[in-house]
Amino acid sequence: MLKGKHIVLGVSGSIAAYKIASLASMLVKEQADVTVIMTQNALHFIHPITFETLTGNKCLVDTFDRNFQYSVEHVSLAKQADAFLVAPASADVVAKAANGLADDMLTTTLLACTCPKLFAPAMNTRMFQNRIVQDNLRRLEQYGIEVIRPASGYLACGDIGEGKMPEPEVLYQYLVKALTPKDMEGRKVLVTAGPTREKMDPVRYISNHSTGKMGYAIAGQAMRRGASVTLVSGPTSLAPPLGVQVVPVVSAADMAQAVKERAPDQDIIIKAAAVADYRPASAAEEKLKKSDGSLTVALERTEDILAYLGSHKREGQFLCGFSMETEHMLENSRAKLEKKNLDMIVANNLKQQGAGFGTDTNVVTFLTKKETVELPMMTKEAVADALLDYIMEHRNI
Repeated sequence: MLKGKHIVLGVSGSIAAYKIASLASMLVKEQADVTVIMTQNALHFIHPITFETLTGNKCLVDTFDRNFQYSVEHVSLAKQADAFLVAPASADVVAKAANGLADDMLTTTLLACTCPKLFAPAMNTRMFQNRIVQDNLRRLEQYGIEVIRPASGYLACGDIGEGKMPEPEVLYQYLVKALTPKDMEGRKVLVTAGPTREKMDPVRYISNHSTGKMGYAIAGQAMRRGASVTLVSGPTSLAPPLGVQVVPVVSAADMAQAVKERAPDQDIIIKAAAVADYRPASAAEEKLKKSDGSLTVALERTEDILAYLGSHKREGQFLCGFSMETEHMLENSRAKLEKKNLDMIVANNLKQQGAGFGTDTNVVTFLTKKETVELPMMTKEAVADALLDYIMEHRNI
């Protein structure tokens, strides 16, 4: 995703400056070309050598540095940049950028850049909430600069409130989003993910081994490509994808209700959740006590959400299901494709190495009424991207 991309990181005077070393390292590991520009005040918090060691590029501070190549440094860098992130962004840098001031290397380069620009403010809560700072942030947004909302918590000054710079992992996601082509802009996408839990008593439930990784990867990538994404998720330990509306559910009935309420407005529906096929016919109000004998639990069918969607699919809507099998994968999956009126189904075999629950990779096959496309083992993020590529190319099937 970031291979070969030239990313400029602008670091201003804030205690949070030390976190950008981790972000720079993350970007370099993804084979991005990273250049760091520091303000003079930032030098009080972290040394340029740190960034130069991590990125392999000179850390720029002085606009009039005589150790340069034959080019106007800030203009040359601005032409190369694919994305420019100012983090941490102090109140001073925010004010300069909002008013077009260019009195140092960071603000001069920023003004010359035409690439996507992002600001991550970091400052004391009262400074951040000051009307002047808020007006400056709104002005940045009016000029097309994305302002990343600061986190809340304990600040270095001892106050508690908003003003913390988001963690490097969050800033990384914003950069990936900024650099992803927006071929799905204007599309509404609904994704389901994770397991469901079917209550037996106040203590126990029936569920499965799904972790939600595949569905979350699809939802996140669809968002990065510009779609408006709703993720209906069963219980997982995963962090919600950036910029995705998450609807948490527990049971198959909860998921059915959430999906049916939102389905009519969606352009694309991708059912990646592992929904329970059966639930206890009745759930005990009190904990079931163990005894010496065996326990028999009567089960009843849950609603088939995918079949419902297939029978209520509106014109122009694309419906994709998932099929996890342990035998006869293609035959069983193709039968589901036909029976449930799907446009596409993604099949995998739980017994195949690199596929299945809880892994970071998957091995899938795309099936439509017209063709079968086998994919090699890939990360779930790569599978998500390949799936969305296929859907965008074949959505008029």
